[in-house]
Amino acid sequence: MSSINIRTSRKTLLADTLTPIGIFLKIRKNYKNSVILESADYHGKEHGFSHIAFDPVARFELTDSKVTQTFPDGTQENFTLANRQDAVAALKSFADRFDFKKEKGDSPMANGLFGHISYDAVTYFEDIDIQAKNPESEIPSIRYYVYRYVVAVNHFNNQMSLYAHSYDGSEPSFDTITYLLDMPHYATASFARQGEEVSNLTEDQTREIVNTCIKHCLRGDVFQIVPSRRFAQKFQGDDFQVYRALRSVNPSPYLFYFDYEEYRIFGASPEKQIKIEGSVAEIHPIAGTFRRSGDDARDAELAQALIADPKESAEHVMLVDLARNDLSRSADNVKVETFKEVQFFSHVIHLVSKVTGHLQKGVNPLQMVADTFPAGTLSGAPKHNAMTIINRLEPTNRAIYGGAIGFMDFEGNFNHAIAIRTFLSKGDTLFFQAGMGVVAKSVVESEMQEIHNKLAALRRALEVAENLA
Repeated sequence: MSSINIRTSRKTLLADTLTPIGIFLKIRKNYKNSVILESADYHGKEHGFSHIAFDPVARFELTDSKVTQTFPDGTQENFTLANRQDAVAALKSFADRFDFKKEKGDSPMANGLFGHISYDAVTYFEDIDIQAKNPESEIPSIRYYVYRYVVAVNHFNNQMSLYAHSYDGSEPSFDTITYLLDMPHYATASFARQGEEVSNLTEDQTREIVNTCIKHCLRGDVFQIVPSRRFAQKFQGDDFQVYRALRSVNPSPYLFYFDYEEYRIFGASPEKQIKIEGSVAEIHPIAGTFRRSGDDARDAELAQALIADPKESAEHVMLVDLARNDLSRSADNVKVETFKEVQFFSHVIHLVSKVTGHLQKGVNPLQMVADTFPAGTLSGAPKHNAMTIINRLEPTNRAIYGGAIGFMDFEGNFNHAIAIRTFLSKGDTLFFQAGMGVVAKSVVESEMQEIHNKLAALRRALEVAENLA
């Protein structure tokens, strides 16, 4: 199997008169299949970048065990997995076709695979059944693209690195990207909701599901389980306005907008699925949620109450243990580096921990991704039992909700968010979803309110988007 040699040119410019949103708006007018990844967490330099990728040249897609691969020379390969568990090897084989040499000073996301793994893709990693897809929200189980151009904006020094990649041996050109950046204007369109928000569950049905989950916990079938509820909102106009509003209303460590033309995924996620850098993997379980009050002094009191709350603490401990167990499947030296740290977000307060491990020698990093997928915070513990119960109780499949979205390079470094606080836009409908962490001591009405607490920022973004110019 011949490798695809990538030639890359990099140009660095001042970016003090440009914003990532402005750049993306200029690009998407001409390149519909484009992505933007940002972060509102500037605690470290690794978070101080926004990345925009456009002009796809290669694709890996997996749906119903059928793999489609396209390559820069225009060739396409189609095959069916002999075994569903071969999905990890197939994706690794695709990534291994590309020969990219990163230079000193390059952005970690200068080139690689941008895409997503849906929650339902767990059937390729574990022996578990997931209900049939719903046509209105159906997306590929796994989808990644390689792009010709990447723009990396460094917010610490107001510089912008332009990466132009050539896949056929020719000299990379900046003509296209500089033309787009020099455009004096960019187009925006309005956004408006149409009709009322609808859900896949009524209040009474949700209440019944919570009670059923509590019974499973009391019987010992699971220690904790995360059932969810989906909502849908019809709209007209440009859903990118909702992303603009969301990044303002709910600044988060992971901000993203992936435009695949036939559907779009965008959100403001607070939680890593998993990050793998070199031989080190880390998971940041988020479990334990209180709604913010709007008053700083009261929020400080709520934070202390959250730490002391026996139900929230028990839930958090279980999911930290699950993260340790997941990492231990293919990592050594697994440890909890931070435990029950309080973090404040726009509408909620969360408890967050950090669990790390070192990949065992010879382990494919993508196998580590599979071993830890989906996050325990979106399924429960034991994970297999929890997912089986969820599949039986929820009336619609989850699609992207609870899956992973982000970037991985050709060497196996991997950084994805969990797809929560996230919209799936398909046709004229926005789908969004949230879950409840149910344990034996759960109070039904409190769990039901947790869904609305988590979705408050998304609903606020829908309101704000209608008034954006």
